Amino acid sequence: MKIKFILVLLSIFSTFSVLAQNAIIKGKITDDFTNKPVVGATISIQGKTNNALTDSLGNYSLSGLLPGVYNLQINFIGFKSKTVYDITVSNAKSTILDISLETEVSQLNEVVVQRAKFIKPIESPLSLRTIGSTEIKRNPGGNRDISKVIQSLPGVSAPVSFRNDIIIRGGAPNENRFYIDGVEIPNINHFTTQGSSGGPVGLINVDFIKEVDFYSGAFPAARGNALSSVFEFKQRDGNPDKMGASLTIGSSDFATVVEGPISKKTTYMASYRLSYLQGLFKLLGLPFLPSYQDFQFKIKTKFNTKNELTILGLGALDKAVLNFNTEKTENNLYTIANFPENKQNNYTIGAVYKNYREKGFSTIVLSRNYLKNEAYKFQDNDENKIQTLNYQSTETENKLRVENSSREGKYKINFGAGIETADYTTNSLQVLPGGTEGYVSAIDFIKYGAFGQVSAPYLADKLNLSFGLRLDGNSFSSKGENPFKTLSPRFSASYNFNEKVSFNFNTGIYYQLPAYTVLGFRNNTGGPLLNQNVNYIRSAQVVAGLEYNTLKNTKFTVEGFFKNYSRYPMVKVFGDVIPLANLGADFGVVGNKPVVGETDGRSYGLEFFAQQRLNKGFYGIFALTLFCSEFKDKLGEYVQSSWNNRYILSMTAGKIIPRNWEIGAKFRLGGGSPYTPYDIAYSSLKSNYSIFPQGVQDYDRLNDNRLKGFYQLDVRVDKKYPFKKFNLNVYLDIQNLTYNKYETQSQLVLDRDANGNAQDATGDVTRFKTKLLTNTSGNILPTIGVIFEL
Repeated sequence: MKIKFILVLLSIFSTFSVLAQNAIIKGKITDDFTNKPVVGATISIQGKTNNALTDSLGNYSLSGLLPGVYNLQINFIGFKSKTVYDITVSNAKSTILDISLETEVSQLNEVVVQRAKFIKPIESPLSLRTIGSTEIKRNPGGNRDISKVIQSLPGVSAPVSFRNDIIIRGGAPNENRFYIDGVEIPNINHFTTQGSSGGPVGLINVDFIKEVDFYSGAFPAARGNALSSVFEFKQRDGNPDKMGASLTIGSSDFATVVEGPISKKTTYMASYRLSYLQGLFKLLGLPFLPSYQDFQFKIKTKFNTKNELTILGLGALDKAVLNFNTEKTENNLYTIANFPENKQNNYTIGAVYKNYREKGFSTIVLSRNYLKNEAYKFQDNDENKIQTLNYQSTETENKLRVENSSREGKYKINFGAGIETADYTTNSLQVLPGGTEGYVSAIDFIKYGAFGQVSAPYLADKLNLSFGLRLDGNSFSSKGENPFKTLSPRFSASYNFNEKVSFNFNTGIYYQLPAYTVLGFRNNTGGPLLNQNVNYIRSAQVVAGLEYNTLKNTKFTVEGFFKNYSRYPMVKVFGDVIPLANLGADFGVVGNKPVVGETDGRSYGLEFFAQQRLNKGFYGIFALTLFCSEFKDKLGEYVQSSWNNRYILSMTAGKIIPRNWEIGAKFRLGGGSPYTPYDIAYSSLKSNYSIFPQGVQDYDRLNDNRLKGFYQLDVRVDKKYPFKKFNLNVYLDIQNLTYNKYETQSQLVLDRDANGNAQDATGDVTRFKTKLLTNTSGNILPTIGVIFEL
């Protein structure tokens, strides 16, 4: 009834929208290497008669447009034609769109108006997907969260829960790296898992985003310390014409964004977001109460056409407490017994300076990031009893990177170097079965690296080749001091049979330093660093595939991949030994265990991908991944990893219909995740369960069991009201419309008597009587959102 009422209300409001043709797209067209204006370029709107030419400064303007979503086509002699998709325009303010073009080395001296093509960089001709801000905002079930949106893409899986752990091609969630405008950030989620990357809510404000480049392989040499993926978030600039603002009210938080000019040469954007999840969860009677705040800003100064400076920052304040007044169900009692109260603070601040020259540009990036993580817990959640968890930790990094990019004839050349300081402290106390683990530790060291990449087209642009080389080192241990031990070659090739069909290939060796939680581990305060001799984790990868481009905004790709891991740490957990690669998709801390050896792993599979960019109001994505992920266990035998879902299917489709309505749906289907069963006899010992009231896994049966497969259907309806002075967008987003219940691993709980008292196991007074409690998740989650823009 509520949904019907909302749809009726939206239809009534639709009569008030103003559809005058006052929308404008304008901006500047430049050379991507020299930043020089491109004079005389043709800019046209796909499917429309509107077009414009750039003036002597490279500026263009397309006016008299109806509010809506458009694709822009740019053509000029000597440059590769480019299509920019999903540009949203409105009456309230001009859409500012600056576009850079890449030189076409072998193009003839004539104007060639090409049909829409998907441009791929020569360094990474495959395993790269680009997501625009409009795609992120309208993604069904995505809730404007990039971590959820990328689950529509091939090779991407996620735990069946409300977390945003990013698992790429069977790799662990700590194998990913994130950059905003070239500044590296350690994580993109609130309540992040230290030593990993996941969390339940995204941190980045999508209103800042212009587009996101997502590499699931074939990483360029400029990006290191990653084994599974690299994300490049590209932010738009603040509006140079006038001040603007927006207010977004969703199901879990509200956010405000302000932007505008500071001077003729400087623009700014700033945002603040505050959650009201704590109050909402309390009303719903949930056993934990999370709350968060975040901020983000960007200031950009264009001193002249050759020099520009960007200063940016983002940060978060997170807090989660327990709700002891919730209903005393078995599931709630289990959560309260095991969920620690938690506080996290983090920020990243950075500056990016660019200097353009005749044949290229130099980039200097200076940044600092900080994380403070605290967690507390008492036995039976009674502060009068022993404290079973007291964890405090900080991570601080200061980074400097210098890059040079140039074009020498047909050769694209990129090289540079970086250095950073790393400081990590921890004061950790945890009472576990088998004894108490507690220590104070602090480490500080230097990391450094250098890279170079050369790329060029051959055979009249039919064959494109790129070779890159990277090396990394650190002062933490003798194994890391010699950067030539991490020599990381990368090679890409692409052959275009014609303008529609191409074969793409990449191979490379990649290295990643284990997390600070691993490096800083000690058995006791004042004791030695037990993990000081760990190696960089190594992954050799091969990817090959075919791409078919219909030239009508549609492409099809098929890719095969193989990832061979070595030097992966084996860690000691509950007296047993398991690969570190199996950990990471949970709250808390990952890696604060002794490393007792190394192991190998592998992940391989096939990806099928079809994408329809906006065409006649329709868009869609089909992605299917078939894969296997496995690591050698303590016996040296391959065992499936915790991320081995085996198959992932995702289908997303949407349609823009008259009067600024838009509807979309996303369907996901995946295989069940492997899991390790409990050692019930050991877990139920009173001496263990009283301090660790959950199941202890039996690692002799590592990932022997598997959960059932899952599916989910999400739908979204948007209605936009483009008034003359402001825009109003009302949307209804429903996650899990079919109310499918997902199976997760059962919880080991006490089998209490009728009065709620714990019982002894039959014939054994040293153990509690326990049982396995079915644990499912998956509710229908409707979100009604309102976005108001000036």
